[in-house]
Amino acid sequence: MAPDVRINPSILAADFVNMQAELARIATADFVHVDVMDNHFVPNLTFGPQMVERIQATSPVPLDVHLMIDDPDRWAPGYAEIGAASVTFHLEAANEPVALARRLRAIGARAGVAVKPMTPVEQLFDIIDDFDQILVMTVEPGFGGQSFMPETMPKLRRLHDEARRRGSQVWLQVDGGIAASTIAQAAESGADTFVAGSAVFGASDPAQAIAALRADASAHMH
Repeated sequence: MAPDVRINPSILAADFVNMQAELARIATADFVHVDVMDNHFVPNLTFGPQMVERIQATSPVPLDVHLMIDDPDRWAPGYAEIGAASVTFHLEAANEPVALARRLRAIGARAGVAVKPMTPVEQLFDIIDDFDQILVMTVEPGFGGQSFMPETMPKLRRLHDEARRRGSQVWLQVDGGIAASTIAQAAESGADTFVAGSAVFGASDPAQAIAALRADASAHMH
């Protein structure tokens, strides 16, 4: 039986001024991917806890929060407390990633860890069970609308194979340049959770776009 496929539209591609209407357009998605950027860890600034709390209050689907911020050890638990279903922090930014993941789980969120395109996934092999989701960035984090980096796929495949070998149930997520043209190769390399921005929010019918991405991914998963 093929594993579940999850499509998590990124609100980086949404119209921020009409957020409630934009969220309503993606009611058929699995999660909404919420990119928090601090202008330090990445060269862009989005929004913080107050905005995320409002998104949480109005979203028809659970929140998949991606923290592209410095000092997530301090800030990440607050997003779990807001009620986000999943909170992902960057391995490169965390001082104590395992302790932080356990704290997120204790609050009630799924604990996620993200790695930039150049960060080796082998660092995660021995701590894989401490996470519910691992996000392999398929662009350099910071801005939406970038081109998918196919050179990240061997890394994703190594992570997938190691997770399988260990019997892990961890979700493997990809984020960056995911669209109809790239989702198949990400699924073939082991991803099961896909962040898509403009491919969903830029579509005239987001529900149709979500269904097409889900079908395409399902057809190429192992």
